[in-house]
Amino acid sequence: MTSAVVVGAGPNGLTAAAVLARAGLEVTVLERLDTVGGASASIPAFGDQAIIDPGASGHPFGITSPAFRALGLEQHGLEWVHADYPMAHPLPGGRAAVLHRDAEQTARELGVDAKAWLRLHAPATDDPEGTAEAILGPLLRWPKDPVLLARFGLRGAWPATLLARSVFRSGAAQALFAGSVTHATLPLGHPLTSAFGVAFGGVGHSAGWPFAKGGSQSIADALRRVAEDAGAKVRTGVDVTDLRELPLADLILLDITPHQLLRLAHGRIEGLYAKRLERWTYGPAVSKLDLLLDGPVPWEDERVARAGTVHLGGTLAEIAHAEHEVAVGRMPERPFVLATQPSAADPERAPAGKHTLWAYAHVPHAWPGDASAAIEAQIERFAPGFRDRIVERRPMPPAALELWNPNLVGGSIGGGSLIGTQQLARPKLANPYRVPMAGRVFLCSSSVPPGGGVHGMSGWHAAHAALREIGVHEG
Repeated sequence: MTSAVVVGAGPNGLTAAAVLARAGLEVTVLERLDTVGGASASIPAFGDQAIIDPGASGHPFGITSPAFRALGLEQHGLEWVHADYPMAHPLPGGRAAVLHRDAEQTARELGVDAKAWLRLHAPATDDPEGTAEAILGPLLRWPKDPVLLARFGLRGAWPATLLARSVFRSGAAQALFAGSVTHATLPLGHPLTSAFGVAFGGVGHSAGWPFAKGGSQSIADALRRVAEDAGAKVRTGVDVTDLRELPLADLILLDITPHQLLRLAHGRIEGLYAKRLERWTYGPAVSKLDLLLDGPVPWEDERVARAGTVHLGGTLAEIAHAEHEVAVGRMPERPFVLATQPSAADPERAPAGKHTLWAYAHVPHAWPGDASAAIEAQIERFAPGFRDRIVERRPMPPAALELWNPNLVGGSIGGGSLIGTQQLARPKLANPYRVPMAGRVFLCSSSVPPGGGVHGMSGWHAAHAALREIGVHEG
């Protein structure tokens, strides 16, 4: 029987294992921790009073992921839950812009920019699953819907600052768009950044930005069940430090990043590919903070309390400045902060009357500080009295994040920067999943297309690339 070993049981590794096992391969998954999940994990915290997500929390592309839909995670215990609003963006002066699951409602509240907002987001709003299929894959392939991708590309190729100032007249629309763009962790003047704003906003209109009920661990647990039901074996507590230690297998798939690959290969990778891995850059980091509150955040605009995700950065100009500072290695006084309010969608994660708040600030790569104070200041700015509701804090600055999960190098959560050629060649343009070394070795982490996020698509594409190479029907 054809065999495969998967190193790493994050969402991408587990997705790859499920695909390979369903194709009839004998699959073994090796995970260094005692639990699966990687950055899609959940743990008890604050004296076991609450469940928090140390890594990813809200999942804008989880529910539309072609991989997750094909694997049927909802038939294996996963339940998606939604807050009343996918996202809110507090603005100076006490009001907020709100992203609704109804595009028309979002547009109406943006007033003068209503028509421009609908036109810009139409491709992703009208077909969220098609949008996910179009953008969550390698660059060199024939898309299933070339027309949809072309419509999306016409808007997405613009630098976000230029597009926002060209098509929107109000600060509310500009800021609402800019907040979604920051998921790229790029300067807003960088080409192709508008694609993130269009995709995240448009998908939010129809599919929402859901949470996994019970915590992000539920996604990994469902993936594990799919893989094991198909015959895969998952072994935890196994720390792989050398690829030569792996069991003999026809395929090896690695849910790790380029620098880790070099270390595990011990000189067995040479040439241009090795140089590419050596030069790999990881981009800006995040500094994370989990909070237990004795009540909801007292947002100036009360609607924000009903949003699953909150973007805290103020105006387009403020966000653009903060993201530029981070990109050049300077810590901004007011960093962009992304917060989620799991209690708004999944109140059972905290005791009655209490709430959890998950937040991170964008900071320079491997920044040695702790941005907790800056995160709290940004929240307090739009929710006066917020600090008085804090019961306990659990900070995870960049160094702590990498210690917890080695894939988060320097606190970077995307598997590698999207600056320059790394936006296209991750880590190479043609067949990016195949590692040019002895044996059939494939990368299946967020360092290969389509990149970061809990959607399993890097593992999905890597597994199918591996199956094609050995001539096995992909299923």
